[in-house]
Amino acid sequence: MASLSEDDFSCPVCQEIFKNPVVLSCSHSVCKECLQQFWRTKKTQECPVCRRRSSREQPPYNLALKNLCESFLKERNEVRSSGSEEICSLHREKLKLFCLEDKQPVCLVCMNSQKHDNHKFRPIDEVLSSYKEELNTALNTLQKKLQQNEKMKGEFEKTVQHIESQAEHTERQIKQQFEKLHQFLRDEEEATITALREEEEQKKQMMKEKLEEINTHISALSHTIKDTEEMMRASDVCFLKEFPVSMERVQISSQPDPQTPSGALIHVPRYLGNLSFRVWKKMQDIVQNTPVILDPNTAHRSLLLSDDLTSVTNIFNNQPVPDNPERFDCDECVLGSEGFISGTHCWDVEVKQSSGWSLGVTTASNQRKGLGFFNTDVWCVEYDPFGVSPGSGFCVERKLDRVRVNLDYDRGTVSFSDPVTNTHLHTFTTSFTHTLFPFFSCYYSSSLRILSINSQ
Repeated sequence: MASLSEDDFSCPVCQEIFKNPVVLSCSHSVCKECLQQFWRTKKTQECPVCRRRSSREQPPYNLALKNLCESFLKERNEVRSSGSEEICSLHREKLKLFCLEDKQPVCLVCMNSQKHDNHKFRPIDEVLSSYKEELNTALNTLQKKLQQNEKMKGEFEKTVQHIESQAEHTERQIKQQFEKLHQFLRDEEEATITALREEEEQKKQMMKEKLEEINTHISALSHTIKDTEEMMRASDVCFLKEFPVSMERVQISSQPDPQTPSGALIHVPRYLGNLSFRVWKKMQDIVQNTPVILDPNTAHRSLLLSDDLTSVTNIFNNQPVPDNPERFDCDECVLGSEGFISGTHCWDVEVKQSSGWSLGVTTASNQRKGLGFFNTDVWCVEYDPFGVSPGSGFCVERKLDRVRVNLDYDRGTVSFSDPVTNTHLHTFTTSFTHTLFPFFSCYYSSSLRILSINSQ
């Protein structure tokens, strides 16, 4: 047993000492928990080492290997606790010096041996504190990383809950709208709900995989921290002998933190946006087509959108929604769900219920976090009787009922007018090179509504 190293008893997946090892038909052994997690991720029963398919769903335990691992751990713990590692295994002399080149404790005979020619040595007491401090610093970093991962895990779980809530709410709306279209449209209703459920499962699965990934990350960090803490309590010589391996494991565990993925939320406009218009040929007498549909995944927390995603109200109170990358967190804005890269586009906005507002177009890449949104790449008109707007757009001096936006992407113009009086307000002329999205912003207790084509 003494001739075998820790690597001989390490699982090829988690790189830790085997725990409940099972043996596959290809003769490779893996921790049972590691194998189950690998199979859940891959969705196929194959060996993590050689990729051969396993014929058994429940591979048998490798009892011989399990017993060897238990014996190895017992022997290693006994050696560490007895302090026998303080004696040189080659010369049976006490280990009093530390070789700076090999980073290992040595005895006086080792120091004068050919193996250590031209090496530098220091008394163990001199190097112990600095190496302990170095490892302790790395340990503190891992502990902070673990805390951050635990926090991110909580955010991921909240996102999963929000996805489920979005799906349930969207399904209710879909059913309400389809109920109005009578029996012959129920096939369309079923198809739409099926697509929604598929996306829900896809998004939930993506977040579950992220949760499994972070759980694995947390488990690995916890094991590394536990082993490192045990090293910190080991004897001085034992600590220094194991220091390079421990430090390497600490550095290997310092992987980048998982990030909240973009596009994790349900794409609600895909199901609710222009839903009636999609069946216009069958129900053209009662359907309405709204040229711009709002994207709830971009809406600031204080903005409440209507069920049909055509109006927005500033309720001032923050709603419990995820802080996903697409969402505004400071400027009280919301984007349209579809971007423009060419052609002409027109939409009317009812503004008479708003005491102050701003609307126009912006680039897809414009800043949504912090207060920099209105600084660049915004072409808008605004009504600001209280003087609280950033002042980046053309200011309208009088209160209006409606505003019409005409975008000609290819000619590089955005024109604003009052369709009620047929009065031109302002035109921006530039050269567009990026995807443009409509955007909308309104004051507290104010509302904006995008009008359907039938109402224009």
